[in-house]
Amino acid sequence: QVQLVESGGGLVQVGGSLRLSCAASGSSSSINTMGWYRQAPGKQRELVADIISDGSTNYGDFVKGRFTISRDNAKDTVYLQMNSLKPEDTAVYFCNAYFRLGSLRIGNIYWGQGTQVTVSS
Repeated sequence: QVQLVESGGGLVQVGGSLRLSCAASGSSSSINTMGWYRQAPGKQRELVADIISDGSTNYGDFVKGRFTISRDNAKDTVYLQMNSLKPEDTAVYFCNAYFRLGSLRIGNIYWGQGTQVTVSS
């Protein structure tokens, strides 16, 4: 089992920045991909960004250079730096982790409890 603990959410004004963190513990050798999804009220959960242990990244189309995902493999921690925040970025942000082999997910997918990000205008 892998446990994910997120931090860094909060309230920010339009154009501001936030940095989310997600630390993995437990059987972290069973994962190589960590990332962030978000879910706004009444909407489906969507990919924000993910990153594999080799540093390869993948971003949702809406990010458009505003967000940057990074990871510290030694600490089993992934970060999401969010800049130029907009009201439509308001959502609960969930960390996830799993093992990826090529385009396949192998084994379990793990989720954090979520952290609220609110962008006020």
